[in-house]
Amino acid sequence: MKILKALWPTVLLVALLYLLGNSHGTVPAIGKLFNPFTGFWQNSETNPNKPENLTLSGLQEEVIIKYDENRIPHIFAKNDHDLYYAQGYTIASDRIWQMEFYTKVAAGRLTEIVGERALAYDQYNRRSGMNLAAENVVARLDEEPELKKTLEAYADGVNAYLATLTEKDYPLEYKILGYKPEPWSPKKTMLMMMNMRNQLNGGSTDFRMTQLAQKYGMDVVNELFPDYPVMADPIIPEGSPLLFEPLPVPATPDAITAFPEDKTVAMSLQNPRPEIGSNNWAIAGSKSATGLPILANDPHLGLSYPSIWYQMQLTSPNVNVYGSCLPGAPGITIGFNKDIAWGVTNVGPDVMDFYKINFKNNNRDEYWHDNQWKKTTKRTEKYVLKDGKTVIDTLVSTHHGPVIYFENSKDNFNKSVPAGYAMKWITHDSSPTDLNCFLGLNAAKNYDDYLKALSYYVAPAQNFVFASNQNDIAITPNGKLPLKWNDQGKFLLDGTRADHDWQGFIPSNQNPHVKNPERAYVSSANQSIVSPKDYPYYIDWISAPPYRGTQINKRLAAMTMGTADSLRSVQNDNYSLAAEWFLPPLLKILENSPSKYSEEIALLKNWNYRNDAHEKAPSIFETWINILLDKVWDDEFPSNQNLMHPSEDKTLDLIINNPESKWFDNINTKDKKETLEDIVLSSFTQTIDSLNKTYGLQSDEWQWYKVKQTGIRHLIPAFEAFSTFNIENGGGKRIVNASTDKWGPSWRMVVELDKEWPKAYGLYPGGQSGNPGSKYYDNLVEPWSKGELKELLFLKNEQESSERIMALQTLKPSK
Repeated sequence: MKILKALWPTVLLVALLYLLGNSHGTVPAIGKLFNPFTGFWQNSETNPNKPENLTLSGLQEEVIIKYDENRIPHIFAKNDHDLYYAQGYTIASDRIWQMEFYTKVAAGRLTEIVGERALAYDQYNRRSGMNLAAENVVARLDEEPELKKTLEAYADGVNAYLATLTEKDYPLEYKILGYKPEPWSPKKTMLMMMNMRNQLNGGSTDFRMTQLAQKYGMDVVNELFPDYPVMADPIIPEGSPLLFEPLPVPATPDAITAFPEDKTVAMSLQNPRPEIGSNNWAIAGSKSATGLPILANDPHLGLSYPSIWYQMQLTSPNVNVYGSCLPGAPGITIGFNKDIAWGVTNVGPDVMDFYKINFKNNNRDEYWHDNQWKKTTKRTEKYVLKDGKTVIDTLVSTHHGPVIYFENSKDNFNKSVPAGYAMKWITHDSSPTDLNCFLGLNAAKNYDDYLKALSYYVAPAQNFVFASNQNDIAITPNGKLPLKWNDQGKFLLDGTRADHDWQGFIPSNQNPHVKNPERAYVSSANQSIVSPKDYPYYIDWISAPPYRGTQINKRLAAMTMGTADSLRSVQNDNYSLAAEWFLPPLLKILENSPSKYSEEIALLKNWNYRNDAHEKAPSIFETWINILLDKVWDDEFPSNQNLMHPSEDKTLDLIINNPESKWFDNINTKDKKETLEDIVLSSFTQTIDSLNKTYGLQSDEWQWYKVKQTGIRHLIPAFEAFSTFNIENGGGKRIVNASTDKWGPSWRMVVELDKEWPKAYGLYPGGQSGNPGSKYYDNLVEPWSKGELKELLFLKNEQESSERIMALQTLKPSK
């Protein structure tokens, strides 16, 4: 007994050391995290400057990197291999955890970090084919030898940085979650690209529209969900001439949908979010003060830490380009060089369709298609959990694509995804050319180079805006777009019928396009692409509401002697066209009815329709319009049954032109027939009651920024300490300045082209560093919230000096 008592403290110490030194499930190794020599203390950045000189294996020649006051690197290399090697090294030194996290999401490998709770999510991502698509792209890289060299050089640079790390140097997230970085590879770059395809083109409404057609019939679908919006200001101006001889459009089959046998079933895949998209435009020299074009772009994505984008300048004998890039991918994604500038917004085409599969038996070795049995392909997937356990899964695919779930599946991440449907998705395309588009734009000198670069692009389809110092402007909704019969994929499709298959692709030179239009500007804001009268092919039926696009076009049409600041003011435009259009008829109804909310009504009547940060009226209007839309539509199209609501412009059309419409009656109240007036009054009462309950009686707590609550959140939601909340800015999802609670302008850029050297301005909400302990983690948030832009330092060559250069780094090849 005495021996046991003597040993007990030692046993306890050993047990404690084991518990603190090892992770347990999703709980990190607390001892390692708090270790003063290797733990989180080491992530406090006391010296933000980069080391002056490094010797790296794999470099061919010396590389010079100049860092400006915002830690933006300006890389000067003597050859392209070293340029992309240095790019990989530099980005990894600031963002390696972010880079790897995105690849683990796309590859379906989060279970390795957080354990079994991520298994269903991983299985969905793996089954949807992103990991396999990345593998297939890499397998074809020999078809693009120069691109392969670029990807390998980039990967070598990332790995050169990883080789310098010890445990104390790991980014904080690795220490908290208890794992370490892996070597980089071209496949991981492709997983980054697949992640963007999923973010921007990974949604579908086919299932919801099929439910609607089942429940109400095609007449109602055509009335309330038309293929072209009621209020349209398309990207390609109406009346634009068709400049090509179109291909024959596939004939529409006698049956255009496959109805699921269970009529209550719906899918809960993410829905496309066209209301949160992006803006871009360019004005011609005839509208600018300089006599040459000015281009602007602000892609709207999730507001997150680390920032989605990374700024840099890349210079070699073959290229000198500045802009923002995706951490993990070589080259500049949105930017400019001496002669041209370009930007992108999401097209949101219908490139994900679902096919009902008829298997021969439960073995699922064969399926019926085109009057014959065809072989499926099967692939074994292994998921490794954090505790080391493995889960084996079998992926079954047809020529349409993978079947995500089967009857009686118990592992559905999306619990209501209809079983037995194959996913046909452009992301599965294995063409290894996407990055050639951006690398081509990086070095482009003119309009012809722009068109050539776009011909390489696959997905996610983007509206590529262009401007050059030869006084050309253009915009092209561009990507690999299926050649379909009209409305093909608006509903679930029949996987047994050959006439429901995709019938090929629209040639890239026949994608919608306009160059130097008479109106002297081009623009996009995710609105409808082109009028069906002006274009022969079906691309999609759904688009963003017209507010942003119409407001931008109004501003640009009126613009003369435009400057970079003129375009910056458009990017920060808080004017609400939705309020301008909706409020007059709604207020007319309120004014004709007694109300105890006279003060709130007066706020709306006297409002200038601007969603400015400290205004109270936007809080009332934005809350009201959401409640009003739900009250109009949720009885016939209940959101809890995953049914879509008709568009806002269709609702406005009914309010103005058909106020007696049957759709204003609530079908759930059998003893009364509601009118538009009833809906308006009850929704307004509910709005004020909701604001009173949430924020108290009307006060400064009703200011729009306090209600909107814009925040920039860490990629791991639980890491709230590394997030920024309640940012003081205006805007909204219906506003050109599309800043909401979690979404907004992820990068603002304005470029003034010039015959000699362009001037450019930009910033994004965050900073260059992914380290929460760095002052460069969030140093640009405050100017972003104010709508400011920083002048971008675009150096002509390595020899040019600037007082803005704060640090110099030399990368030397090892002997």
